[in-house]
Amino acid sequence: MLATEITQGHTMMEMHTLIAVVAFATVTSVTPGPNNMMLLASGVNYGFRATVPHMLGISAGFLLLLLAAGLGLGALLQRWPELHLGLKILGAGYMVWLAWKLWRADAAPSPALASEGTAAAAASTTGPLGFWGAAAFQWVNPKAWMMALGAIAAFVGPQEGGSALWALALLCAAVNLPCVSIWAYAGAKLSRWLAIPERRKAFNAVMAAALLLTIWPMLQG
Repeated sequence: MLATEITQGHTMMEMHTLIAVVAFATVTSVTPGPNNMMLLASGVNYGFRATVPHMLGISAGFLLLLLAAGLGLGALLQRWPELHLGLKILGAGYMVWLAWKLWRADAAPSPALASEGTAAAAASTTGPLGFWGAAAFQWVNPKAWMMALGAIAAFVGPQEGGSALWALALLCAAVNLPCVSIWAYAGAKLSRWLAIPERRKAFNAVMAAALLLTIWPMLQG
């Protein structure tokens, strides 16, 4: 549980618990999942800078999701498994739609190689997922729910107040952002090699398939 100590009137997380939370957040954030597959593809197709709102939306949305789960929404889903299943199905449907969009995406020129006018025109017609879309996606992302419920079960005790939950949510979000940004950065670095339209099209198809493959194990969880 989230061990705390009182020092000069302030609640502080003990060092061993801090290390455990950082390790948990790092492993769960950096491993493959819907968010990271989408960020990798966005980095390739639109570049790192254009993907920043997507990354920020993931971390902000997860922070709010973790807070909501800790304040009772998680217990509600555990009490009514049908509601949890419905949320999983909704999330799976949305991921299928995203995979279809990615598979159908045009093999646009690499952002690193395209002219400014061409890149702007491409972004205006398709464009990466924005801040609000990425934040909203966390609420139907089965992996995000598993991460949030797992963190609360492991690090927040029933006797601990809202400050412990806030500390956990803020720390997880702070760790999440640099972890997911690795995938967008890797995609941006791949964009030059994938500048050839045939390669870009094949990459998008592989990413669409990878996104679909993340659905089944999460529905089983």
